[in-house]
Amino acid sequence: MQSLLLKLQNEIESRKKPRLDLGPVVRSAIVGSLLVITAFMLGARTASSSTGSSSVIRAMVEPAAGLGDLQSVEIARLKRITEYSSRYEIPADMAERIVDIARSEGIEPDLAFGLVRAESEFNHRAVSRVGAVGLTQLMPSTAKYFRVNGTNRHNLYDRDTNLRIGFRYLKTLLDKYDGNVRLALLAYNRGPERVDQLLRAGHNPNNGYVEMVMKKRSGRHN
Repeated sequence: MQSLLLKLQNEIESRKKPRLDLGPVVRSAIVGSLLVITAFMLGARTASSSTGSSSVIRAMVEPAAGLGDLQSVEIARLKRITEYSSRYEIPADMAERIVDIARSEGIEPDLAFGLVRAESEFNHRAVSRVGAVGLTQLMPSTAKYFRVNGTNRHNLYDRDTNLRIGFRYLKTLLDKYDGNVRLALLAYNRGPERVDQLLRAGHNPNNGYVEMVMKKRSGRHN
């Protein structure tokens, strides 16, 4: 899978004319489509034949159609990953992990990319002045709460571990604030205790962070 993504990324960056080099997913999609077409043609020719023939045709068409649906979804997924890779000028494998981990944690991918870009500019070695670490700029004390892979400060430099904990923390905040993205992002940046304190006092907790995340969703140079 990663080799296919890297191939797509290299073709975009070099802007070479695409070669007819079909990967296993595309080849399978073509085979599945041919099976569907063949079965359809057989069905058209034998429409007046016995019920047994119709059953055979259905047995050919239904599995092939289901396979085609799955392949269409996967091809659309790879296309979207390649678009994210190009938009943010990041490796395709990083774009893939952000998409897949965000979805597995219940986070919309566009929001996930905006968060990572705002926090670290996709630098997995980033460290803030207050000690936040990695792609999603996690504080070790926050990360330990989720206990992913025996989390310690060193583990937070690992791409997948950092993304998973960061997105899980954001999902926890979204649940806390009933899906309010604005409050969840402010709590991610300022801490939920501080946001709650300001809300109780009747103050607006906004500090510009939400606008920065939303702006950074649109492209690398914005």
